[in-house]
Amino acid sequence: MENKTIARTLRLLSQLMELHDENPFKIKSIANAAFKVDKLPYPISAKSLAEMELIDGLGKSTASKVWALLETNSIPELSELLAQTPPGIVEMIRIKGLGPKKVVVIWKDLEIDNVGELYYACNENRLIEAKGFGLKTQEEIKKAIEFTMASSGRFLYARVEHFAEVMLQNLKNELNTDQLFLTGQYRRRCEIIDSLDILTTHPITDEIVVILEKAGLTAGLVTDNTIACETEFGIKVNLIFCNTDVLGWQMILHTGNKEHTDELALKLVNTDVGGKSEQEIYALAEIPFIEPELREGLNEFALAAANKLPDLISYSDLKGTLHNHSTWSDGVHTLEEMAVFCRNELKLTYLGICDHSRSAFYANGLNEIRVAAQQREIDELNIKLAPFHIFKGIESDILYDGSLDYSDDVLSTFDFVVASVHSILKMSEEKATGRIIKAVENPFTTILGHPTGRLLLSRSGYPIDHRKVIDACAANNVIIEINANPLRLDLDWRWQQYAIEKGVLLSINPDAHRKEGFYDMHYGTLIARKGGVSKLTCLNAMDLEQVKTLFNRPA
Repeated sequence: MENKTIARTLRLLSQLMELHDENPFKIKSIANAAFKVDKLPYPISAKSLAEMELIDGLGKSTASKVWALLETNSIPELSELLAQTPPGIVEMIRIKGLGPKKVVVIWKDLEIDNVGELYYACNENRLIEAKGFGLKTQEEIKKAIEFTMASSGRFLYARVEHFAEVMLQNLKNELNTDQLFLTGQYRRRCEIIDSLDILTTHPITDEIVVILEKAGLTAGLVTDNTIACETEFGIKVNLIFCNTDVLGWQMILHTGNKEHTDELALKLVNTDVGGKSEQEIYALAEIPFIEPELREGLNEFALAAANKLPDLISYSDLKGTLHNHSTWSDGVHTLEEMAVFCRNELKLTYLGICDHSRSAFYANGLNEIRVAAQQREIDELNIKLAPFHIFKGIESDILYDGSLDYSDDVLSTFDFVVASVHSILKMSEEKATGRIIKAVENPFTTILGHPTGRLLLSRSGYPIDHRKVIDACAANNVIIEINANPLRLDLDWRWQQYAIEKGVLLSINPDAHRKEGFYDMHYGTLIARKGGVSKLTCLNAMDLEQVKTLFNRPA
């Protein structure tokens, strides 16, 4: 075992001892030993126990721990502490800028026990009010987590979007051509991007590699028609070259997944697609044009054959925004600031405010007295800001038994209720499904919020039987949220078409905790398009009067 591995293990032991509030003198002793071992000019593993005890900075106690590690690959004290510590907390300690003192606050005070939740909390500004934290620290932690995520080579769509568009324009300028097109996962608007694929009719020349370097790309493998590149942030970029006369087919080939392109190819056997555009090629296959987002080899060809492809929703179709937070709970901006921004900047006609409910004490959830006070403010603002309208909502926690955390008397005072799971996420599929269905059957539930609780690239959602949950929403006239936060994008696009078939309305909700958070509706719209959502099947594409009518319908 190398010295660095031994030092790293001792360092972890000292951190966990501090985390669990053990003797400060012992903590310091172990931490110093970790430093000493790391700097030794010889391998400590070659020493006997007696020789280790004589090493400056170790002593008998620490030497015995090192000896145990070498002999058994473990330290008993460390094993005991690891058993008392959630794995997510151990992972958290390793994040740059987070020491045991800060982790204790995150774990014990904020009740966050994994890196995915921590990243989400940073996005919600939940850390800035915690002891020992501030906006600068929160941003540093967020960047450190993003760096760790990037090391896996996979990225959220939202994280690469700006880079992809700027890079494409830079390449067009450098190559003096407009014939460069983003294809692949990016063009299909996949929620997670493994690589950015760019198709071009520009010829491969010796100058290409130099131009790519100017655009921040390091060229790797070069073949007859591709150059594989990577950015300093670990984003893989594939430049694909083709002749002009096959551009249409190559656009299809490099946009759709294999299942989609294979099925289309079968419809085009013995058909000459040379010189044809994408639209013309689909016409040759005797089907309507299939939008890039839908090219996943699922049911798009059946829909096309039946002439039932949806007229996909666009961002401009949205008339309002529902499920948002203010300073009444854990938001950054006041209720009025959020409303004025929606009215003046986004040109929306309504806002649904859904601050956290009383169970969410970690997010300054509203008790019954504060609910009434907020509703009085909303009444005043609706007069002041008319005809813009604020709907009185709440994000009510779904408790472990499936009930909501207010009495019926309180729930009846809201215009609408978003029911969401925020606690006790470790459940069997049967338990999670039953818990959610019970909440859906509550007559006061209007919208089911982020149905699986997933955090992309950091936390899998709790397992649910999607069909049963969607069927329950259909039976109880409950709308399902497409949470537009790029970390969530939940309901997953793969289940949106099933919900639509069952007659369930979907709602593109930003879950905004600050004014800038409303812009996440852009990502929610992209993933809704991928799921086959049209403006006719989206709640917040309805106008104000339609939403008022829907919220007033009998349960």
